[in-house]
Amino acid sequence: MKAFAQLFLSLDETNKTNEKVKILKDYFISVPDSDKMHMLALFTGRKPKRQINATLIRNWAIEASNIPAWLFEESYHVVGDLAETMSLLMPPNTSGSNKTLTEWIAEINTLGHKIEEERKLWLIGSWAMLDTQERFVFNKILTGGFRVGVSQNLVIKALADIAGLEAATLTHRIMGSWMPETYQYKQLIAEQGIADDISRPYPFFLAYPIQETSERQRSAEELKGVLGDASHWQAEWKWDGIRAQMIKRDGKIFIWSRGQDLATDKFPELHPFLNALADGTVIDGEILSFRGGLPLPFNVLQTRIGRKNLNKKILEESPVAVIAYDCLEYAGEDIRPKKQSERRHVLEQLQAATAFPEVFRLSALISFNSWEELAVIREQSRSMIAEGIMLKRKSATYQVGRRRGDWWKWKIDPLSVDAVMIYAQKGHGRRADLYTDYTFAVWDGDQLVPFAKAYSGLTDQEINKVDNFVKRNTIEKFGPVRTVKPELVFEIGFEGINRSTRHKSGVALRFPRILRWRLDKPKEEADTLDTLKALLGG
Repeated sequence: MKAFAQLFLSLDETNKTNEKVKILKDYFISVPDSDKMHMLALFTGRKPKRQINATLIRNWAIEASNIPAWLFEESYHVVGDLAETMSLLMPPNTSGSNKTLTEWIAEINTLGHKIEEERKLWLIGSWAMLDTQERFVFNKILTGGFRVGVSQNLVIKALADIAGLEAATLTHRIMGSWMPETYQYKQLIAEQGIADDISRPYPFFLAYPIQETSERQRSAEELKGVLGDASHWQAEWKWDGIRAQMIKRDGKIFIWSRGQDLATDKFPELHPFLNALADGTVIDGEILSFRGGLPLPFNVLQTRIGRKNLNKKILEESPVAVIAYDCLEYAGEDIRPKKQSERRHVLEQLQAATAFPEVFRLSALISFNSWEELAVIREQSRSMIAEGIMLKRKSATYQVGRRRGDWWKWKIDPLSVDAVMIYAQKGHGRRADLYTDYTFAVWDGDQLVPFAKAYSGLTDQEINKVDNFVKRNTIEKFGPVRTVKPELVFEIGFEGINRSTRHKSGVALRFPRILRWRLDKPKEEADTLDTLKALLGG
């Protein structure tokens, strides 16, 4: 655990990419193979199952800290992170521990078989063996809140350098449902790898965003300058659903989301078309709610996401289909190295032969002769329930991750309103001592009605200024939340808006974020609830 805790601390102390890669490589070289796999699992979101609920951990931490509960809670509100609060408030460790990361996680995994008193004694004893930094990382793992400020790409780069493999190869090998207890490091870096996991998806190819300007004509000219002749590109709508890969191998079907969640059971409507595919077929596409041959807004699909049981009512209200836009494997062959146009031809053949055209849909190609013409077509995106346009070079291979050059997303400008900040809360991690999470409101008559929360879009300098304002203008305190003097106005951008019975405002926004601080606008000139509702359309 000492090496892993030091890794976490070292990565948190630098923003330099090359330095982070060096830190990662030093760690991989210095620890046992089993720790390499557990580290890789944690850094790619494969956390151990939580074995102790948060209330018990909190209560036992208060006991171990030997301070009043009110003081613990006040400290938590100041620090903003439970794992860090617990690590800071406990007395210095009374003994050391040389247990590896693998050994600690193995002990955590056995807690489910212990009675509550045994778990309590184990946890308090474990805290006593760890220093403050080790305890912090240990708490993060234990509570399921482990996150680290380094991308998966950097981890893969460091490991690929050590193993002598291509980064794309390693990226593919860590896809799927593996766990470090059963997937060995030697298997991961073997020259030929392993091919026994028929469910394994391919790494997703992600589009690079086109930076917008304020004028449509100028954006079209920008496209021509960056991408060249329009005839070398195909255009499709950018759909707002769940990106997924659908797999048929050895008579079995699998549906993987982009977040590497196995979602096969979540979309039973897609099973008939997948079962009808030939073995050795992998399709990339977007899962959306569909009714009457038309896509529905994302919030309709959202009603069934996360539900353990899909009852008849949910299936009727949010039926799904897939809009397919690529084929990655055909007849058992990885066809990602083929040209975009060739893979498109394979996909068209598969869709033309299906007996399930209502659920297996093809992403239609948009006909255009110039970037200017496409810019005009893009303005229709919202009426198509789309986020904008995807651009794909006809000669492009299917690559790994977000790569600048062959796939681009040309999104429409966000909707926006001017709103007043009314609540603030401290952030997490390096911003745990700053007020960075804000709630915004619009006018309904002479009352301010909250409608959205946002925490991104401001510069560090602006965050510091807002933080100072919050501390000087707090009206009330509700736990970690501060009611502030309603004075600051911000332009809030969002991708979509829908009616909602769960919110006081009656609306719910899709991806709200701060576009700019309206220093030029007094609170009285902020937008109204009627302005928001007018964006709902019919």
